[in-house]
This record gives sequence, structure tokens and C-alpha cells, in this order.
Amino acid sequence: MEYRYLRFPEGKGKAVTLSYDDGIHADIRFSDRITKAGLKCTFNINSGFISANEYRLSKEEIREYILDRGHEVAIHGKHHIASGAARPIDTVRDALECRLELESEFDIIVRGMAYPDSGIRNMHNGNSYENVKSTLKSLDIVYARTLAGDNDLFKLPEDFHAWMPTAHHENKNLFEYIDKFTSLDFDKLYGSGKWPRLFYLWGHSYEFDRHDNWDLLDKICDSLGGREDVWYATNMEIYDYVNAYNSLVWSADGLKAYNPTLTTVWFYMRGNIYSVKSGELLVLPPKE
Repeated sequence: MEYRYLRFPEGKGKAVTLSYDDGIHADIRFSDRITKAGLKCTFNINSGFISANEYRLSKEEIREYILDRGHEVAIHGKHHIASGAARPIDTVRDALECRLELESEFDIIVRGMAYPDSGIRNMHNGNSYENVKSTLKSLDIVYARTLAGDNDLFKLPEDFHAWMPTAHHENKNLFEYIDKFTSLDFDKLYGSGKWPRLFYLWGHSYEFDRHDNWDLLDKICDSLGGREDVWYATNMEIYDYVNAYNSLVWSADGLKAYNPTLTTVWFYMRGNIYSVKSGELLVLPPKE
């Protein structure tokens, strides 16, 4: 038996992703700054609130400042209805209509989501997390970000429909978390500790306006951006890559790996980094 762990593209052990909500006009300034730093973000949009005014992003602005820059658009409910607090039928309608409208307007496929409002933290009206998850899966929504559990574990989610971010940008421990993440040296970790790390930042861009602290975003970008050992990706890119890794087909002795996906997949094993191209059967030498 040997340890084997996912590695992100180019064999990197770390990834960073961002998730920001509500489609507010401050997203333009936010997108300008993070794009310059090489960060990638999932912008969670309420399709029912898209509007060409000084507060909300217009359709044209979503295209220009989000999609055309390689960021992701995800569901945040047409009317921002908490998935756990609404009647199940209202949860379905709010999520499905949001997906249909975003896909129609922007000619994209939308499979990701951030829970609106109180999300799945409180359950009412006969709802349950199991019911919400089943509903989202039936709508082909493959991940949903939750919150209220900031931590510095940097783990990939065990359940993508209850995807817990690392921290809100106003978390008082944020830069301690960032320092811990960026200083992590895989060469100094014991075998079972070499699993991949993900730093997931979330928030609302209007909070920088509200608290007049855009310099905080500058500091975040300077601390997290521009690192050669980090893969910068949207939420969906993280999901798709992890799914591709988990789709590898292994022989019983663990020495052959077949990649049935369209994505080149990287992994760590025996102190080395290996990659398996789409359609490739990789044969590893026996352990000496």
C-alpha cells in the first residue's frame, strides 16, 4: 500500500479560489484588482436582480468584467431565497429559474451555486439538508457553497453540496491563515500529510465600499496572488478537476492508471509527481 494524493495542474499542491455574492456594482472594481493579481473568482448572481443601475451589475457588465476575464458565474437564487428556510418547492423554483435565466442570457452552462441568505444553516417548513442536496442534484447543480465554518484546514470538500470556504475576507485571522497556507512546504510534510491544500476566500465586494477598506483587498491580492506553486481557479474548475482525478481507473495492484476524462490529471506518489493524459494508460514500475 502506498500514499497517493491529488495534485493540481502542473503538479501543484496548492490552489486558491474566490467566491463573491450578489452581482453588485462594486464587483467591477473587485474584478479589476483580482484579475490583475491573477486570482480567479466565482461570482454568484441573482438573476432576478440583474439591472443597469448604480447598485447592480447589468448584463453587459457581467459579460465584460466577469465572463470575458475568465471568471465564473454561478447561481445565487433568482430572488435570494434561503434554501433551508423556504418551502422545498420554493427552493426548487428559486434555483432552477436562476439557472435557466443565467444560461439563456449568457449562453453558458451553469452548474455551481452559493446558497443565498442563511442557506442551509437553518431548516424550516419541513426542509432538510438531505432534501436540499437531493433537489440540487436533480437540477444538475454539482456544488453549493455554504458558510459559518471558517477554518485553516485548507481541505477539499468531502461534500461539494456543503462546500465550506476557508474564510471571509474580514475574518480577524485571515492573514494568519494566508501565512500558514503560503508557507506550507510539502517537502517537509510526512507521507500522510501530503494531501492537497485549497484556500477558499469569500465575501461581498460592497463590503469594501461599506467599510472603506479597499486596501484590505490590495493586501489580500499581494499575499495570495502571483505564486508559482499555486493553481488559481474558479469554483467550477476546482470541482471539475477533482472529479477528473476521482475518475481515474486503477488496477488492483495500484500500478496502472487509466484516464477516461478529457483532462490531464496529476498526482503525487512515492515522492514523485506523475501526470496521466486524457485516454492514457500510465504504467508505474513496481516498488523497489
